[in-house]
Amino acid sequence: MKIALIFGITGQDGAYLAKLLLEEGYSVVGTSRDLSNAKLQNLERLNIASEVACKEVQPADFRSVFNVFRIVKPDLVFNLSGQTSVGLSFDQPVESVESIATATLNILESIRMDGQAVRFINAGSSECFGERDTPASESSAFRPRSPYAVAKAAAFWHVASYRLAYGLHASTAIMSNHESPLRGERFVSQKIIAAAQNCKNDSTYRVRMGDLSVVRHWGWAPDYVRALLLMAKASEADDYIVAAEKATSLVDFAEYVFNFYGLSYHEFIEIDKNLFRPLELRQTLLSTKKIKEKLQWEPTIDFCGMLEKLINDKLY
Repeated sequence: MKIALIFGITGQDGAYLAKLLLEEGYSVVGTSRDLSNAKLQNLERLNIASEVACKEVQPADFRSVFNVFRIVKPDLVFNLSGQTSVGLSFDQPVESVESIATATLNILESIRMDGQAVRFINAGSSECFGERDTPASESSAFRPRSPYAVAKAAAFWHVASYRLAYGLHASTAIMSNHESPLRGERFVSQKIIAAAQNCKNDSTYRVRMGDLSVVRHWGWAPDYVRALLLMAKASEADDYIVAAEKATSLVDFAEYVFNFYGLSYHEFIEIDKNLFRPLELRQTLLSTKKIKEKLQWEPTIDFCGMLEKLINDKLY
């Protein structure tokens, strides 16, 4: 039985990926920085908590990372760990770099030193491209506009350099925003849905939000982790953009959700400029031509289908 090691197994993507790998017949091991306080609710919600093994690892500490490689001896390694909030990265830039760029480098160096034929997939971010008026491809220049994006860009180049220098089967999935019922409450998708529910129950309720004009390729998380496994199975390592077909704005997001409850978001959402980020990335457009042609990956649901799943999950 082949072994898959997931850094960041307790998050949204880690849990869905663990479920997919178990279904594919892999033995799955995940990491947590503090097992005594590990939040396993995502694994429990998918009914797989008892089927995965967890190891305590500090991704920013090379010795900790290398030790887990020696113990687990994985065939596949996925790095989904690190800070996930663009907004928070402005307040915690050092933690962003250490948890994303340094952790990625530690994993790559562990693979190189261990000498195993490990296949490695790193979770990148479309935030690295910065503002885009035309769709970015995998060869488009990076113009990061947040500490989070800077760290993700550094991690991307770590992966690319190790692939070229040492022949590692190491790839980066440059992923756009993706949602699911496992998404944490602090993310904007969940905030909008919660706000609509509160407004439906209380007509006097108002919610303050930041910039709703931002445009992203909002996708469905289980589709994205399927792309990660396709990349791991590919005969050659390469980098791929993983994104929904179309880009939509947060205004469209809010309008759809509030309309579902028979409300107009204009009446209940108040834009607060104090909630704007120091440097906002308003629009990133992406092309998924490469992954569709080379790996035959396609999203299974569109933007509206994703929102329906998110809303219905909160109703029942």
